[in-house]
Amino acid sequence: MGDDRERVADHRAPKESERSSTVFQGAKTAMRVDWLRMPGTDGEEVVPREYMEHPGASAALALDTDNRVLLLNQYRHATGHWLWELPAGVRDQEGEPPVRTAQRELSEEAGYRAEHWHQLADFFPSAGFSTERIHVFLARGLTELTEAEIGFERVHEEADMPMAWLPLEEARTAVLQGRLRNGATVIGILAAAAAAGDGFASLLPATEEVFAQ
Repeated sequence: MGDDRERVADHRAPKESERSSTVFQGAKTAMRVDWLRMPGTDGEEVVPREYMEHPGASAALALDTDNRVLLLNQYRHATGHWLWELPAGVRDQEGEPPVRTAQRELSEEAGYRAEHWHQLADFFPSAGFSTERIHVFLARGLTELTEAEIGFERVHEEADMPMAWLPLEEARTAVLQGRLRNGATVIGILAAAAAAGDGFASLLPATEEVFAQ
């Protein structure tokens, strides 16, 4: 058997569209249809592919000195659930690097600043029908901020978000038992639990690169 370690890695190589149209335009997302030339039963054929355009999001997995994860309980209307989540938000500021979004959300949603940031996870949550890409960063060396330092008014869903601190190993168990179901939270906690094995030494420092690959 061959060694596939070098070959197995995602790469960007978009197919060229025959034509495209926007069928819905919202405040932060849009629905598009691209027509692509694909192999068919009798040669090539042009077929539609529908997908949501999304600016992407970033999340912060904040660990305190006792190795506890900071979680926020937020209402998500699309699911009808109150979900325990990492501080996170949409990358809706033009050109903002993913780590800056995570830093901003940790401050605005949870009221904390972190001294040390590392890359933890980078994934497409719904690659079959959405361009959304989520970056999760490990945040350590936490400092609680005053309201004046935060400088952000929480409204709508963010106005009522209870906070909890859960030991990392207990958070991992909660994921495996199906008690936590938010995608970025599940992936972030499992990645952090795995990285904790070597004291997070294998993680790369977070940079302000825009991750175009």
